[in-house]
Amino acid sequence: MNSRLFAVALVTIISLALTAAAHADGKLTSVGSGKDKIPVLVVKGTPYEMGRQQGELIKPQATEFISHILKSIQAADSDRFTDRALDEAWAASAKHTDPRFQEELKGLAAGSGLSLKLLQRAHAIPMIADYSCSSISAWGKATKDGHLYQTRNLDWEMGLRAQEFPLIVVYIPDEGIPHVNITFAGCIGSNTGMNAAGIVLSEMGDSPSSDYPFDFNGVHFTTLFRNVLYDANGLDEAVDIFKNAKRTKKYHYVVGDGKNGRAVKMLAHAPNLVIWEDNDATDELAPNVFKDIVYQDEGRGAFQPLKKAYGNIGSQEMIDLACKIPIKGANVLDVVYDATALEFWVAYAEKDEDAYKRPFVHVKLKDYLD
Repeated sequence: MNSRLFAVALVTIISLALTAAAHADGKLTSVGSGKDKIPVLVVKGTPYEMGRQQGELIKPQATEFISHILKSIQAADSDRFTDRALDEAWAASAKHTDPRFQEELKGLAAGSGLSLKLLQRAHAIPMIADYSCSSISAWGKATKDGHLYQTRNLDWEMGLRAQEFPLIVVYIPDEGIPHVNITFAGCIGSNTGMNAAGIVLSEMGDSPSSDYPFDFNGVHFTTLFRNVLYDANGLDEAVDIFKNAKRTKKYHYVVGDGKNGRAVKMLAHAPNLVIWEDNDATDELAPNVFKDIVYQDEGRGAFQPLKKAYGNIGSQEMIDLACKIPIKGANVLDVVYDATALEFWVAYAEKDEDAYKRPFVHVKLKDYLD
């Protein structure tokens, strides 16, 4: 081999070795099959390293989705979602955003080749957008085995095509609690997730378009959820994180603790926070409340099915309940958790077919915590 060919070969070998090393702590696999196949990404290390691993391993999907969602949302509402509006929303919220999130986003930019500014704008979209969801948490006497089961319906704009870029990310951080984020390619904010301590999170958006422009001077729930997943070993710790956060907009949260068999529902309308436990006579849904259940269905008829299933709720019963209360035509993602056993069942919409009509894929978090 002449010296020129040798040099080219050496550079190629070194490049491949560096690429392999860069991916050494990240792994891309999948669950399900066919149209129900969902990528599962396992990342390890510091926040920056975990972001970089994501960017490298899902670069094509992240690049396509982030570019698409920004173009689509700006085309749909050119007044609200301007570059300037997204930049201002991000800047106002960034002052309250955990440094770990910021570092992970930088890593995602480095790994994917997407600009940090573009990723910040994409992650500011949920701060500005309107969407409405639902959640049920049941445990103890309400369930057949005492486990804590919790639902999360994500009802959003199907035309944004988020459902075409499904992604489950399992984080194994150097510092903090391992956790899973059920999300979309290129999105590190959490709409729902569970950590290895059995904390599980769901959200419902309450701010109507008439409230816009919103005050973004606080921590957005998609970044706050990641803080909780990193740090909360129990429900009281999770609640304290919510209490200490500066709130923006109007939300409901359902927070479950599978290890200790408890959950609460929160009314988080900035600047106030109201917390309801199970069977609370002051709950907004009273008297339609139960022992060992909290829920918010936004008036979609969960009470009677819950009453009928009470005492016999397991994973399949909770899937059936979740499928009764989404917004039809806007149901992008459904998740049912067994936060006691650290497993979940997930369905993404398929093109224009709602998630609740799709098969649910079973995932065990412990399978990825090696």
